[in-house]
Amino acid sequence: MKKNYQSLLFVFLCVFMFQAGTSQNFKNPNEYLSFIGKENKKISRSMWKYTKSVAHSKSPRRIEGDRKRLVKSLERAMIKIKKAKAYEGEDAYKQQVLEYMDLRTNILKNDYAKIVDMKEVAEQSYDFMEAYILAQKKVDERMQEAQENYTKTLEAYAARNNIRLTDDESDLGKKMKISNEVFEHRNDVYLLFFKSNIQERFLLSALSSADISAMQQNQNALQTFAQEGIQALDTITLYKEDATLVKATKKALEFYLEETQNEIPKMIEFFLFNEKFNAIKEAIDKKKPKDRTQEEIDKYNGMVNDFNKAVTDFNKRNEELNKKRTKIINQWNEASGKFLSRHIPKD
Repeated sequence: MKKNYQSLLFVFLCVFMFQAGTSQNFKNPNEYLSFIGKENKKISRSMWKYTKSVAHSKSPRRIEGDRKRLVKSLERAMIKIKKAKAYEGEDAYKQQVLEYMDLRTNILKNDYAKIVDMKEVAEQSYDFMEAYILAQKKVDERMQEAQENYTKTLEAYAARNNIRLTDDESDLGKKMKISNEVFEHRNDVYLLFFKSNIQERFLLSALSSADISAMQQNQNALQTFAQEGIQALDTITLYKEDATLVKATKKALEFYLEETQNEIPKMIEFFLFNEKFNAIKEAIDKKKPKDRTQEEIDKYNGMVNDFNKAVTDFNKRNEELNKKRTKIINQWNEASGKFLSRHIPKD
């Protein structure tokens, strides 16, 4: 009997110690605010970094790994807050904090999961890219709205309990608002660049497959998009008078325009000449040497010289275009990176 009593006492003490270790009591409202703030701050900083990595990172696998880890961090923080007893009379505040964290968890689990999937195919077409950017914008706005609502809740708690907040406790919403404005300008300009950029990819694909009809169709489309893009740049409102992205985009569009007006027509001429040359060569090859006329032989030999010169000119033009294209794209990416670095608030 004594042994049973001791065993029960030991179990009771273990349970008591476990409960004491998994729940917290707070002596004053500031102590409770510090507890909530510590949990929220870790998550908020991670969320801030994650939302930016979605826009910057080229590795969907890395983004997905970060998303899953962030979800786990949120869930652990919610468990700690649930277990901790709210400061007297502040159960409503505790519930508001949990609702805020639950909303962020849902956005991460659902909205951002879809965005990561959309990012993987966004480069395939202008429509896909436009849909991806729009979806990201809507999620960022939801996240910003949630943060602003949390800030109001935080300020109301502080006012009720005569607590003076530091800027660090309430400025994430401001950072998110600025960040969203910066990305909105960058994305508006980027779509003008991307529309011509992807159209040129289709044109280059047609060139590599020697599809003359597709070359002409994509050449006309690229010329139209480049002209429309240059006109649209004049209507875009600059962010803090920073014209660097607009200038870089204009340079790129001017390259595409010059390419379609002056270079691509000459390259199409080469493919047409190549077709003509191959037809004559095929006709001569079908004949036995004794059946070939001197006129046919002279015509073919003359075309061989012209064809060799045309191949040299084509390769030279293509190499020069590749160098200019690489330079233009690198300049745009550099301008975009510097623009974001200048204007997005640091951690």
